[in-house]
Amino acid sequence: MQLIYSFANGYGASVINSDTSYGTANQWEIAVLDNQGDLCYDTPITEDVLGHLSFGDVEKTLVRISRL
Repeated sequence: MQLIYSFANGYGASVINSDTSYGTANQWEIAVLDNQGDLCYDTPITEDVLGHLSFGDVEKTLVRISRL
């Protein structure tokens, strides 16, 4: 499963849960996206993807991305 989010500040997020994502069946992986929809590795949130997240962690990270 993949969910794509877009925010008014131009950033977005890709949230996935699959056999190839970092984490178990109940965990999620999130990547920050730039305004072109490409992975963004230079934010204060992370310089890579974040894995092994609960959905609560994903929600908190989405709020942080929306406030960049």
